[in-house]
Amino acid sequence: MAGIYIHIPFCKSRCIYCGFYSTTLLNLRNEYINAVCQEMELRKDYIREPFSTIYLGGGTPSLLDESDLKMLFNYINKVYNVDENAEITIECNPDDVTPEFASMLGRLSVNRVSMGAQTFSDNRLKLLHRRHNSSEVSRAVKLLREAGIRNISIDLMFGFPDESLSQWQEDISAALALNVEHISAYSLMYEDGTPLWKMLENNKVKEIDEELSLAMFKELVGRLTNAGYEHYEISNFARPGFRSRHNSSYWHQVPYIGLGAAAHSFDLKSRQWNVTDLKRYIEDINNGIVPMEREELDSNTTFNDIITTALRTSDGIDLKMTETKLGVQYKNTLIACAKKHIDKGLLKISEGRLKLTDKGIFISDMIMSDLMIV
Repeated sequence: MAGIYIHIPFCKSRCIYCGFYSTTLLNLRNEYINAVCQEMELRKDYIREPFSTIYLGGGTPSLLDESDLKMLFNYINKVYNVDENAEITIECNPDDVTPEFASMLGRLSVNRVSMGAQTFSDNRLKLLHRRHNSSEVSRAVKLLREAGIRNISIDLMFGFPDESLSQWQEDISAALALNVEHISAYSLMYEDGTPLWKMLENNKVKEIDEELSLAMFKELVGRLTNAGYEHYEISNFARPGFRSRHNSSYWHQVPYIGLGAAAHSFDLKSRQWNVTDLKRYIEDINNGIVPMEREELDSNTTFNDIITTALRTSDGIDLKMTETKLGVQYKNTLIACAKKHIDKGLLKISEGRLKLTDKGIFISDMIMSDLMIV
């Protein structure tokens, strides 16, 4: 099985922290959707196996109207072989979820919604330049439930400037009260080039200290696991049976095709990424050209990819798969490099898999960096 990702780069306004490619050129929406459909035709043979997940990310896919979405799904089903039980996800902003939008999702066979809540503090939402307020999240969940959506994920952020541990605890409580199937939670990142980064450089905001950030992450893990969520990836928690199948494909070396400006693709042997320029993307596609760059993956790169993806998950790295894919020397190198972390209780080998321990999760970046081939 494989996955399809479609990047919808349109936003009404930009959030100050976002490093993903996006644009406010909403007047190009129809041209863009036509171009994405043409890219499907141009790349219909990129992956020949059936597709088990479809993911519309952004940007803000919930800005598309029903005719745009119908066109995308009609082309997907026309060009690709999609499994009848496919997981079909759309990202949305809480304020875009109206009764009409929610019922439309059912008509389009969307069965999973990923919603950017981020925080339940209106002041912190204003800091981020988010369009919604805190009350709109619960209202959106209610509307989606009434429309028959039984798989809802929300995104949270922690580590805001001046945020206290007790304030983060309140956000966790508000998230748990929604009783959604999936929660993703990330530390607020100051990505180079974003307005938030410039605010940090100009001393308008200050990062929280590392000790508090670690305490917030520990609080997150403890509260969500006690509430019955599986901590199946460093930043992701799911009710049993509700792991994100699409995102799991990224972490477990499953091929996927990325469609649209800035979208990435992976066919097990190489990675491709489309140009991050909306107008050029549309122009080139209309001329029968897919504007992308390509990287062929050698054994060392594949080895490093396995470390930085599979080790993030509770499943860990399948050592037998590593040997089959890359050779016994890579498996032995991995085990040898992991030994000092195993001795410290940061890694473990269980059922033929190398995994982070509960202790190791908190310093996972350092461990993964140490295991990689440079």
